[in-house]
Amino acid sequence: MTFRLVLRTLLARPVRAAVLAGGFGFGIAVMAALLGVGEVIVGQSRSPALRGGGDLVVAGRAGELHGARFLLASVLGAPPLAARVAGASPTVRQTLYLVQGGQVTRLRARGGVPSLERSAGDPETAAVAEWQDAPADRAWTAPRPDDLLRAMDRFHPIPDVPARAGSWAEWLYFNGQSPDGSVRFYLTFMAGPRTPAGQRAAGVRLQLEQAGRVRSFSARADVPEPALLERAPELDIAGNRVRLDGLQYRIALDLASEQGGPGLTGEMTLAAIAGRSVPPFVVRGRGGWISGYVVPVLSGPVSGTLSSGTLRVSLDGATGYHDHNWGFWQGVSWQWGQVSHEGLSFLYGRIIPPADAVPPGEGGRLPGIVAVIGPGGPLAFARNAVIEETSSTPGGRPETVRIVAREPGLDLQIEARVQGLIRTRRGGPELGAGGARDFLQLRASYRVIGKIGDETVDFTAPGAAETFR
Repeated sequence: MTFRLVLRTLLARPVRAAVLAGGFGFGIAVMAALLGVGEVIVGQSRSPALRGGGDLVVAGRAGELHGARFLLASVLGAPPLAARVAGASPTVRQTLYLVQGGQVTRLRARGGVPSLERSAGDPETAAVAEWQDAPADRAWTAPRPDDLLRAMDRFHPIPDVPARAGSWAEWLYFNGQSPDGSVRFYLTFMAGPRTPAGQRAAGVRLQLEQAGRVRSFSARADVPEPALLERAPELDIAGNRVRLDGLQYRIALDLASEQGGPGLTGEMTLAAIAGRSVPPFVVRGRGGWISGYVVPVLSGPVSGTLSSGTLRVSLDGATGYHDHNWGFWQGVSWQWGQVSHEGLSFLYGRIIPPADAVPPGEGGRLPGIVAVIGPGGPLAFARNAVIEETSSTPGGRPETVRIVAREPGLDLQIEARVQGLIRTRRGGPELGAGGARDFLQLRASYRVIGKIGDETVDFTAPGAAETFR
């Protein structure tokens, strides 16, 4: 019946039917052509040849990739990925302006390391034999482990944000513990904001815990800003110093007691292990707010001796940790923890920025992160970890910290049972004037259960943590 109606319609109005059929056919043809062109465009946009060669492009969430040298040397250039990477090269893209007489031409330029570009299959550099590596390119083609440490541990100029400048601080932090956990130390070399004289307010503080007793020692001085920016991590503050000798941090201390009585002197060495680091990353917020963090030494052997009056403490055989923080700290708090066991290092953390740095409509608490580093380098990373603290009274001393990290290739449950703490009242210039708070350095026993890739982990080990109340 339907066929008979269509046939009569075509016979009754043949011209209109022909035009209508042609229109439908033309529309379908155009749509098919557009879909085909779209597929070609998408395919070309993903083509490695158009990006400069290679099969994978890695970029930071905000463009520039911080810690790119570390990524090349200690991630892509280390097992298990090294055997699967034919070549890797850094690339920087910038806008240049060519001025010829009164004419200005805007150019888009791309720069890289010629030998590494060729290894990644870049057709442009392959055709120009004159493009050869410069001497400075060895920092990318054959980086020395100690040069990577220095690059990660450098100090940063204070950003031009007058409203926040008074809360800027940057510090080197070290901690360590003896094999039986009876001796622990927490050491900070900190540089704060500029003084009216154009110097930088700086200080050194050591908290030494032995058999449950905590002693605090410190020293303060103003230091020239150029020395911080040019020489760090090598620092000199009020007779105390840090030196990076190869892969060893050598530290000399001469501090006064905060409780009265004899001061403390001594020397210690923390040995870094190449590849066992967390590269720099930066969090940015509204109003120029910034916070940066890097871990040059996740775990390494400590040696040395500390003396205070008749007290003499040996650090030989201890295990240490070193990180580096910078940013604006008014109204900022954080949760952090670290534990190591049989060549594996676990690090978790979350920063809580000030309310005026958070975009409207977003929560003030960033997701937690968990990083796992093995003997050969990074193994896994989770960026949406859950971090929860529990205590028997609201706002009271934390009793446990629970961390859950689930990402492809990582499934971990970590519980830290707090065994002791050092409480410090904070409200000075290093954290801004956002109200006095208690900064808690926790001694904890960690239980770690789960899987990293195909490997199962299940252990208990001592570790450290930090939080605020």
